[in-house]
Amino acid sequence: MQTILIVLHLLLALGLIGLVLMQHGKGADAGAAFGSGASATVFGARGSANFLSRATAILAGLFFVTSLSLAFVAMRSVEQPGLMDGAADTGAPAAIESIEVEPSTAVPAPATDKPAVPEVQSSGATNDLPVVPDTRPEVGTEAADAPVVPAPGVN
Repeated sequence: MQTILIVLHLLLALGLIGLVLMQHGKGADAGAAFGSGASATVFGARGSANFLSRATAILAGLFFVTSLSLAFVAMRSVEQPGLMDGAADTGAPAAIESIEVEPSTAVPAPATDKPAVPEVQSSGATNDLPVVPDTRPEVGTEAADAPVVPAPGVN
């Protein structure tokens, strides 16, 4: 049902775009009054505006109906659980937890050519940046309320 609504919705959107692009603006009617040939259309002088306007209104109404129905279907649908939804909650499966490995059958760790990374010793300081004293005036004091005047020569 949802797939049919999506396909119908896309077809209505494309039809609505095509109808809007086929219509001409309000300034095109002035050209027909002075004999530019715009009045010699398939639908007549005013027939195309009425036909295209009505068709656009009908397609727009159907587009809104499919939009609302898609929203209703999405609201009513039950979300299927994903593959990884319960993995974080349960941990390892019970079958793996109950397996005991004897030391004689254990697989040795693979040998690598990379040297071991030594651990970094912390000096206890949180960072090595120098502490800069705060020289700003307190809020509410006379110095904080004074207007900022640019240095001479700076625009």
